[in-house]
Amino acid sequence: MKPVFRLEPVLLLLVASLAQAQSTPLGRNLAATCANCHGTNGQARGDSKPLAGLSAEKITAAIADYKSGAQPATIMHQIAKGYTDDQIKLIAAYFAAQPAKP
Repeated sequence: MKPVFRLEPVLLLLVASLAQAQSTPLGRNLAATCANCHGTNGQARGDSKPLAGLSAEKITAAIADYKSGAQPATIMHQIAKGYTDDQIKLIAAYFAAQPAKP
């Protein structure tokens, strides 16, 4: 009997690794809209809140509060409503991975 090489597991691993590799640039691209107020890579200047280095859970919870209206805001509630829950997770993960300003 001939040994059979199965290609499916190899393809599955390849697709999974490509999906993971794409999530970082997507998170960065989505987070770029935050730069006007929260600074490049979440390194805020002035009165804006820095996002770099905060936990992803804290960022996700804050955006959820803005999205639901539980947290009052001038613009954040409108911005937050434009993102899906998956997009919010990507944005939060991106900022959480950035070094906090000393």
